[in-house]
Amino acid sequence: MKTYAMTKEAIAKLTPEQFRVTQENGTERPYTGEFYKSDAPGIYVDVVSGEPLFASSDKYDSFCGWPSFTKPIVTANVAEHRDTSLAMERVEVRSKHGNSHLGHVFTDGPEDKGGLRYCINSASLRFIAKDQMEAEGYGEYLNQVEDV
Repeated sequence: MKTYAMTKEAIAKLTPEQFRVTQENGTERPYTGEFYKSDAPGIYVDVVSGEPLFASSDKYDSFCGWPSFTKPIVTANVAEHRDTSLAMERVEVRSKHGNSHLGHVFTDGPEDKGGLRYCINSASLRFIAKDQMEAEGYGEYLNQVEDV
Protein backbone atom coordinates (compact mmCIF):
# COMPACT_ATOMS: atom_id res chain seq x y z
CA MET A 1 0.00 0.00 0.00
CA LYS A 2 1.29 3.43 -0.93
CA THR A 3 2.11 5.82 1.91
CA TYR A 4 1.79 9.59 1.77
CA ALA A 5 3.65 12.17 3.81
CA MET A 6 5.11 15.65 3.75
CA THR A 7 8.87 15.49 3.26
CA LYS A 8 11.60 18.11 3.21
CA GLU A 9 12.41 17.03 -0.35
CA ALA A 10 8.83 17.59 -1.52
CA ILE A 11 8.69 21.02 0.15
CA ALA A 12 11.99 22.00 -1.51
CA LYS A 13 10.51 21.24 -4.97
CA LEU A 14 7.53 23.58 -4.57
CA THR A 15 7.32 26.76 -6.60
CA PRO A 16 7.04 29.97 -4.56
CA GLU A 17 3.28 30.06 -5.27
CA GLN A 18 2.79 26.41 -4.28
CA PHE A 19 4.72 27.06 -1.06
CA ARG A 20 2.70 30.20 -0.27
CA VAL A 21 -0.61 28.38 -0.79
CA THR A 22 0.12 24.99 0.78
CA GLN A 23 2.46 25.98 3.63
CA GLU A 24 1.37 29.54 4.43
CA ASN A 25 -2.40 29.11 3.93
CA GLY A 26 -2.43 31.37 0.90
CA THR A 27 -5.04 31.71 -1.82
CA GLU A 28 -4.28 32.10 -5.49
CA ARG A 29 -6.04 34.89 -7.37
CA PRO A 30 -9.39 33.76 -8.84
CA TYR A 31 -9.45 32.63 -12.47
CA THR A 32 -5.64 32.31 -12.59
CA GLY A 33 -5.02 28.74 -11.44
CA GLU A 34 -3.72 26.09 -13.82
CA PHE A 35 -6.68 23.76 -13.27
CA TYR A 36 -9.56 26.23 -13.15
CA LYS A 37 -10.82 25.40 -16.65
CA SER A 38 -9.26 21.95 -17.04
CA ASP A 39 -11.65 19.15 -17.97
CA ALA A 40 -9.21 16.34 -18.78
CA PRO A 41 -9.95 12.94 -17.20
CA GLY A 42 -7.76 11.96 -14.27
CA ILE A 43 -7.22 12.68 -10.60
CA TYR A 44 -5.84 15.54 -8.58
CA VAL A 45 -3.34 14.74 -5.83
CA ASP A 46 -1.67 16.80 -3.12
CA VAL A 47 1.35 18.54 -4.66
CA VAL A 48 3.30 17.85 -1.46
CA SER A 49 2.41 14.30 -0.41
CA GLY A 50 0.88 12.81 -3.56
CA GLU A 51 -2.20 11.59 -1.69
CA PRO A 52 -5.26 11.32 -3.98
CA LEU A 53 -7.75 14.11 -3.34
CA PHE A 54 -10.26 14.68 -6.16
CA ALA A 55 -11.40 13.03 -9.41
CA SER A 56 -12.11 14.86 -12.64
CA SER A 57 -15.54 13.20 -12.70
CA ASP A 58 -16.44 15.20 -9.56
CA LYS A 59 -15.12 18.52 -10.94
CA TYR A 60 -17.51 21.20 -12.13
CA ASP A 61 -17.48 24.89 -12.99
CA SER A 62 -19.01 26.76 -10.06
CA PHE A 63 -17.99 30.12 -11.59
CA CYS A 64 -16.15 31.03 -8.38
CA GLY A 65 -12.70 31.34 -9.98
CA TRP A 66 -11.13 28.19 -8.53
CA PRO A 67 -11.41 24.50 -9.39
CA SER A 68 -14.50 23.10 -7.68
CA PHE A 69 -15.33 19.51 -6.78
CA THR A 70 -18.44 17.88 -5.29
CA LYS A 71 -16.52 15.42 -3.09
CA PRO A 72 -13.05 14.05 -2.35
CA ILE A 73 -11.92 10.88 -4.10
CA VAL A 74 -10.85 9.51 -0.67
CA THR A 75 -12.69 11.22 2.16
CA ALA A 76 -10.05 10.19 4.71
CA ASN A 77 -7.41 12.19 2.80
CA VAL A 78 -9.18 15.52 3.36
CA ALA A 79 -9.27 17.11 6.82
CA GLU A 80 -11.71 19.90 7.64
CA HIS A 81 -10.97 22.71 10.12
CA ARG A 82 -12.90 25.75 11.31
CA ASP A 83 -11.47 28.93 9.77
CA THR A 84 -12.39 32.32 11.21
CA SER A 85 -9.81 34.37 9.30
CA LEU A 86 -10.85 37.31 7.12
CA ALA A 87 -13.69 38.17 9.53
CA MET A 88 -15.86 35.27 8.37
CA GLU A 89 -16.49 31.68 9.35
CA ARG A 90 -15.58 29.02 6.80
CA VAL A 91 -14.42 25.41 6.70
CA GLU A 92 -10.82 25.03 5.56
CA VAL A 93 -9.76 21.81 3.85
CA ARG A 94 -6.24 20.42 4.18
CA SER A 95 -4.64 17.22 2.96
CA LYS A 96 -4.55 14.71 5.80
CA HIS A 97 -1.03 13.34 5.27
CA GLY A 98 0.71 16.32 3.68
CA ASN A 99 -1.05 18.92 5.85
CA SER A 100 -1.25 21.16 2.77
CA HIS A 101 -3.76 23.99 2.73
CA LEU A 102 -6.08 23.14 -0.19
CA GLY A 103 -8.91 25.65 0.04
CA HIS A 104 -12.38 25.64 1.59
CA VAL A 105 -15.62 23.67 1.43
CA PHE A 106 -19.00 25.37 1.15
CA THR A 107 -22.59 24.13 1.23
CA ASP A 108 -23.69 25.80 -2.00
CA GLY A 109 -22.70 23.00 -4.37
CA PRO A 110 -24.98 21.02 -6.69
CA GLU A 111 -27.81 19.59 -4.58
CA ASP A 112 -28.08 16.46 -6.72
CA LYS A 113 -24.41 15.69 -5.90
CA GLY A 114 -24.64 16.21 -2.14
CA GLY A 115 -24.67 20.00 -1.97
CA LEU A 116 -20.95 20.57 -1.30
CA ARG A 117 -18.48 22.73 -3.20
CA TYR A 118 -14.82 22.04 -2.51
CA CYS A 119 -13.19 25.26 -3.70
CA ILE A 120 -9.54 24.31 -4.20
CA ASN A 121 -6.37 26.20 -5.14
CA SER A 122 -4.70 24.83 -8.28
CA ALA A 123 -1.33 25.51 -6.64
CA SER A 124 -2.06 22.80 -4.05
CA LEU A 125 -2.72 20.14 -6.69
CA ARG A 126 -0.87 17.95 -9.16
CA PHE A 127 -2.92 16.42 -11.96
CA ILE A 128 -2.45 12.78 -12.98
CA ALA A 129 -3.99 12.12 -16.40
CA LYS A 130 -6.15 9.00 -16.67
CA ASP A 131 -3.71 7.32 -19.07
CA GLN A 132 -0.85 7.89 -16.57
CA MET A 133 -2.63 6.80 -13.39
CA GLU A 134 -1.58 3.15 -13.53
CA ALA A 135 2.08 3.98 -14.23
CA GLU A 136 2.18 6.50 -11.35
CA GLY A 137 0.65 4.07 -8.85
CA TYR A 138 -2.93 5.35 -8.84
CA GLY A 139 -4.54 2.52 -10.82
CA GLU A 140 -6.90 1.63 -7.97
CA TYR A 141 -8.74 4.93 -8.62
CA LEU A 142 -9.35 4.37 -12.35
CA ASN A 143 -12.90 3.23 -11.63
CA GLN A 144 -13.63 6.67 -10.15
CA VAL A 145 -12.55 8.53 -13.26
CA GLU A 146 -14.73 8.75 -16.31
CA ASP A 147 -14.01 10.30 -19.66
CA VAL A 148 -15.38 13.81 -19.67
